Amino acid sequence: MDNMISSAQNNQFKEWRKLHQAKQRRKLGLYIIEGEHLVQEALNYLPREQFEAIIFSENYQGFLTNEVSPDFVIKDSLAHQLSQTEASQGIFAVIRLPEKMVQLPQDGTHYLLVDAVQDPGNLGTMIRTADAFNYDAIILGNGTVDLYNDKVLRSTQGSLWHLPIIQMPLDEAISQLQSQNIKVLATALNQTAKSYKDLTNYHSVAIIVGNEGQGVHQKNIDLSDESVFIPMPGRSESLNVAVATGILLSEFANS
Repeated sequence: MDNMISSAQNNQFKEWRKLHQAKQRRKLGLYIIEGEHLVQEALNYLPREQFEAIIFSENYQGFLTNEVSPDFVIKDSLAHQLSQTEASQGIFAVIRLPEKMVQLPQDGTHYLLVDAVQDPGNLGTMIRTADAFNYDAIILGNGTVDLYNDKVLRSTQGSLWHLPIIQMPLDEAISQLQSQNIKVLATALNQTAKSYKDLTNYHSVAIIVGNEGQGVHQKNIDLSDESVFIPMPGRSESLNVAVATGILLSEFANS
């Protein structure tokens, strides 16, 4: 079989493994996904020319065998080396990174801004939640975990292909949004912060959520129109950032 790869020393295989590192993803302009659901979502939402390669393990017998032909087949032992999960499903896709977006959508009304969130599971969950509540775009600020980290990709469950995700400095994003008459709300605990329950009269909003330990940078709080917090009548001092984001995204989705 001409497209069979059986050695870990194969140059193509070694290049795929490099995609586990953010630096190499940026250098090569590629990222890798795995698992039936993610690959199917990518096939559903991305143009075929954006795919560099579809890869099956030699004994893959999943439902996608009826929908797509692999560009390469690899030994099962190599699939385990390529996989970043404990139990590989034996299907992968290598995809070209999209062109960088620098301009926000002009007709949107609901945005999520992410300020240096570093846990990949949190970021993936937040993207999935914004998708569920039909937000128009997500802006990832400096210091945020790489969007194409494997754990981020799996946590999104494919939602990263359903809405624009833009990587840009948040001060620039805030300025653009305010010029479009979008109210920017930063999550913060300060003397001027208001309960989200008192701010539901806005029809166009952008919500800034921050780093797990430090919260939203003070510069971005100062640039925002309002500071917002979530009242917590219980004894916990704080909420996980993905949970807090979910509460706010849900509350403002239909405001």
